[in-house]
Amino acid sequence: MPRNFKDLSEQEIVALAISLEEEDERIYADFANGLSEEYPATAQIFEAMRDEEAGHRRQLIEIHRAKFGEHIPLIRRQDVKGFVQRKPVWLMRPLGINTVRKQSEMMELETLRFYEHAMQQVTDASIRKLLGDLAEVERKHEATAESLEHEHLTPGARGEEDATSRRLFVMQVVQPGLAGLMDGSVSTLAPVFAAAFATHSSKDALLVGLAASVGAGISMGFAEALSDDGSLTGRGHPWARGLVCGLMTTAGGIGHTLPYLIPDFKIATGAAVGIVAIELAIISWIRHRYMDTPIVSATMQVVLGGILVFLTGILIGNS
Repeated sequence: MPRNFKDLSEQEIVALAISLEEEDERIYADFANGLSEEYPATAQIFEAMRDEEAGHRRQLIEIHRAKFGEHIPLIRRQDVKGFVQRKPVWLMRPLGINTVRKQSEMMELETLRFYEHAMQQVTDASIRKLLGDLAEVERKHEATAESLEHEHLTPGARGEEDATSRRLFVMQVVQPGLAGLMDGSVSTLAPVFAAAFATHSSKDALLVGLAASVGAGISMGFAEALSDDGSLTGRGHPWARGLVCGLMTTAGGIGHTLPYLIPDFKIATGAAVGIVAIELAIISWIRHRYMDTPIVSATMQVVLGGILVFLTGILIGNS
């Protein structure tokens, strides 16, 4: 069972501090490694922070050697009550730069609070002084990180990292989402309107539309997730992409299906046609905004495909 912090001896407090600094040092090294390819300037910041944590660890080991001898008890954060369990974001690939910065801020705050509490529990003057010095360093760590950011993140480097972030967002979110939205909006047009014009029943069209939308969402989600694991393409976690693609596929089909909640067939169909036009306009704008497709070309491609599928559904439904 984890022990209460107040029950730790002075040696155990120093040993815990060593363990915490070593863990932070390794996490910052993982941050630097994970960001080095796509965010080299920010990776240098975390390398500098790793070096600083290594210096803290050496200071703690020296005072432990002087006060308690060579053997350092193995005591870790999970052995003591009160520590927040950290999500292993440093194991994810590719690393999100904003997530990493937020995680580092939380780490610094937690370490600061540890040193402040540890100071109140130790009586040895030299240990207390070292803990106070380390608390002051952690208190200034944010300013240190900011100065490192100004040193390494030049306007050119920041521009490159912003461009990289945009490319990753397009690959990991926009592309699977757009593929799903296009498939859901266009591929479900034929079955929805075929059922509508064949039966002239809003209920039947609604059921067909729901089945087609959800089924297409599941199919597209699994297809995207199983297409590649993202390790070579940089497209991100496969199940995250699959979830985005599946949800957008379902949303694309649900949009022009929900109007058939209206009992009146003609009113429902008119509303569905209007929503189809909005869906195609949104798809055209996304292609223009994120895929650098000329707006006229994007509109013509999407609208032409949508109209052909829409007419196919009507012809089959009236046959």
